[in-house]
Amino acid sequence: MSAPERIPPRSMTPAELLAEGELTVRGQIRDASNAALYCTVTYEDREAACVYKPVAGERPLWDFPDGTLAAREVAAYLVSEATGWDLVPPTVLRDGPYGEGMVQLWIEAVPGAELLALVEDEEPAQGWKAIGLADVGEGRTALLVHADDERLRRLAVLDAVINNADRKGGHLLPAGDGRLYGIDHGVTFNVDDKLRTLLWGWAGEALTEEAVTVLGGLKERLREGGALAECLAGLITPAELDATRARVDALLTSGVHPEPGGEWPAIPWPPV
Repeated sequence: MSAPERIPPRSMTPAELLAEGELTVRGQIRDASNAALYCTVTYEDREAACVYKPVAGERPLWDFPDGTLAAREVAAYLVSEATGWDLVPPTVLRDGPYGEGMVQLWIEAVPGAELLALVEDEEPAQGWKAIGLADVGEGRTALLVHADDERLRRLAVLDAVINNADRKGGHLLPAGDGRLYGIDHGVTFNVDDKLRTLLWGWAGEALTEEAVTVLGGLKERLREGGALAECLAGLITPAELDATRARVDALLTSGVHPEPGGEWPAIPWPPV
């Protein structure tokens, strides 16, 4: 009698694995401001590390009264996917051991990547962009700079679209394959201008041709009735979706990277 033919496991995208796999909590990420759990997700012979942020562990924010941080994280991932830049790790909204929450693929950051620096010079060196002066203690200041890196520049455009209020240095994850990811997008999509970021180095400079092309495509995908708009409508409010469309239009009209508005602190605290 011959052995039964083995049915090969079906191919799954990382997002499908996150959505369909069995979620097991392995530990807690203690430096997070809201509940964040380190987990594994398993489906047949596939396993991946991930982060699970249950809605039940979110602290209410007065300036983000609608929806959930988890839903905003998923919305940020969907917009990132629509750009084709893949700047946000695969992220889904699903049920878990502590209720509904955001589950995101774990990215192991490469240590020693030089994306941010403090320098004593008045102007940034070649290959770096100035952010601003930082207090380094004892009445001294130093110039905070970030790398003049096309991956960071793409992320700066994405942050302007999703109105990211918390782009810190610790939210930048350079991966071993050369890609750069941004994480922690719970405070995004507000109808008011709340852009707070370390990536101000291109403020007022012309957008790249690539960025203009990507924004044009994103504008089409955000039109009412489109697949992206329908998905976002289940995650953010109608007013927030309209504000997202308006930010894309404003970027295309101005053709430049936004500058600090002055109504809110331009740089998040702590910056790293």
